[in-house]
Amino acid sequence: MEKLEGYIDHIIFRNSDNGYTVLSLNSGEDEITCVGMLAYVGEGEKVELSGQYISHPSYGEQFKIESYAVKAPEDEESVERYLGSGAIKGVGAALAARIVRHFRADTFRIIEEEPERLAEIKGISEKKAREIAQQVYEKRDMREAMIFLQQYGITTSLAVRIYQQYGQRLYQVMQENPYQLAEDINGVGFRIADEIAMRAGVRADSEYRVKCALLYVLQQAGGEGHLFLPGGQLTQRAGELLGVPLEEIDQYLTDLSIERKVVIKREEDERVYSAAAYFTELNTARMLCDLNITGEIDEAVIQRKISEIEKKTGTYLDEMQKRAVIEAVRCGLLVITGGPGTGKTTTINTLISYFESEGLQILLAAPTGRAAKRMTEATGCEAKTIHRLLEISGAQDGAADSFSRNAQNPLDADVVIIDETSMVDIYLMHALLDAITVGTRLIMVGDRNQLPSVGPGSVLKDMIDSGKIPVVCLTKIFRQAAESDIVVNAHRINRGESVALDNKSRDFFFLKRYDADVIVRILIQLIREKMPRYVDAQPFDIQVLTPMRKGLLGVERLNRILQEYLNPPERSKREHEQNGQLFREGDKVMQIKNNYQIEWEIRGRYGIPVEKGVGIFNGDMGIVREINLHTERVTVEFDEQRMVEYPYSGLEELELAYAVTIHKSQGSEYPAVVIPLLSGPRMLMNRNLLYTAVTRARRCVTIVGDPDTFAQMIGNTMEQRRYTSLAERICEITEEDT
Repeated sequence: MEKLEGYIDHIIFRNSDNGYTVLSLNSGEDEITCVGMLAYVGEGEKVELSGQYISHPSYGEQFKIESYAVKAPEDEESVERYLGSGAIKGVGAALAARIVRHFRADTFRIIEEEPERLAEIKGISEKKAREIAQQVYEKRDMREAMIFLQQYGITTSLAVRIYQQYGQRLYQVMQENPYQLAEDINGVGFRIADEIAMRAGVRADSEYRVKCALLYVLQQAGGEGHLFLPGGQLTQRAGELLGVPLEEIDQYLTDLSIERKVVIKREEDERVYSAAAYFTELNTARMLCDLNITGEIDEAVIQRKISEIEKKTGTYLDEMQKRAVIEAVRCGLLVITGGPGTGKTTTINTLISYFESEGLQILLAAPTGRAAKRMTEATGCEAKTIHRLLEISGAQDGAADSFSRNAQNPLDADVVIIDETSMVDIYLMHALLDAITVGTRLIMVGDRNQLPSVGPGSVLKDMIDSGKIPVVCLTKIFRQAAESDIVVNAHRINRGESVALDNKSRDFFFLKRYDADVIVRILIQLIREKMPRYVDAQPFDIQVLTPMRKGLLGVERLNRILQEYLNPPERSKREHEQNGQLFREGDKVMQIKNNYQIEWEIRGRYGIPVEKGVGIFNGDMGIVREINLHTERVTVEFDEQRMVEYPYSGLEELELAYAVTIHKSQGSEYPAVVIPLLSGPRMLMNRNLLYTAVTRARRCVTIVGDPDTFAQMIGNTMEQRRYTSLAERICEITEEDT
């Protein structure tokens, strides 16, 4: 470990999120480029750096900082250099020189202990004197906080966020209840807070620790799709997490309930919700019931208008499609559900034509960019993502106040049509309903047999199961769709019927292989050579869908292999490894968590931004366009040419997407999909999963693997249960209102 000492001549680059800094250090003899985490250290300050010299492939020799200490200026020249560096707002080089000439070596003591005396200097008022002193205090406080937090093993980037959250109150938080970090700071869960608390000497059976664990388990359950957990399951999971027996769990839950952090419902069984989950679900049910109003209509008039639309467009509806149009006119709230090829798009187009003929304002939306793009192509009308429809504003966690459109500023529409509703989780549905006024028609279209949303809840299924919301189910497979074995076989899978695997189809193939490595070789051959020509697409458009993340045919292993074959290393391609994952220019990547604050821009000629916005969401896919090794930022182009710059620290939100889990493919459609199938957990390898995978393909499905596994999945109707109660809440509110 080498040491350097000197003055920070200037800051070349700084990431304000995590404190990563590139600076030029004046050591008295040379100027040295140094890189590392130096939050709240500014130009002109004297520092002692520990680290080592490294050779950067693009920028040559640099000093990589492992740790640092800020040195107080020791002489008049140092004090003047620091004050005049720009570190103190409003003090330039000339004013710094006058201050030091007046107070000499006593300058810093005067600033800290007798700041009013700065007004003795010409050009400094009493107000400005106080401002200068305040800035010196703040910078000192920041540095002391960084040093204090480092003793708990806290990284610089996390220390910055802690200081920004609490300021000088952080000392009290760290000494009394470090678990508060898990509640207040995004990205800090129980495990990080627990590690910090253990270093701070908090007991294993501390009340704060147990409560934090209970809240953490509920949060994790939300990540699994649940809105609540049965009391016994919550106790068991929290006990396993804590490593201590939980004998008096009821007391802790009662305390959390009094603090309004959880809601406990004791009905047939005990259910524990986080407060946010409970009230979101309850309010969603309330708003659905408010929209669920019906009016008296003359069906004969509607039938005549449907006939006029059919003649004009040359498309003809079956009885259930006509019923869907009639119900959409009659009802304020409607669900239209059906599998592939059952005419959902034709029905949507007829609805648009009908309502346009009535002079009504119509808005179209879908949960993802890809689904919205497909909706636009199918209807000829603009469809947006639900997030863009609601005008996301960049607030935290997708809460109601994240959107500009809400109860105070509702959507300006008479009819709102949402496609791929199976993908909508409870929080997004709540935000959508909050922006729709009673009297506006809401029509939700989707396939209830698709996998549920990635986020919490089973909104579409629960609405249908409630029996209180009008539902039209489309079942007829139309002639053109019936010519596709993708559609026919998807319906067979959904009905639990066997599928012919004789490869006589033009768009549904099954290659029988029984060894994982052989299957991988077949995948590579299909993607690189055979499928692009067959479906007239690029290799990057062919999507591998796999049931699992882990294992020989899991997402993680397949992505490492496919990256090497589909985007091999080249001297012209820059790359960066972060947390064990290698990113290379040209890589296909996916966003794996909602980020409501990240900024994107659409660039015109010469790279000039022509449109800006915020928000990239779980499941969005893009291509790595640039890796800047100097600024340590990665530029990704998502759908609609949205360019996003990620700092290296933000790459944890991205993963390679040559292969994705079937769950993550929801709402997307690809020219062709390739599905490796060998074996897996019975709860996962079910009919629902297989049906979703097959229906992602537009022109061709190729399954490579064991036909016995394929047959077993068709016969397996087990699904992982989601603990939700939206259907019950809808029934309760409907009964109260009648």
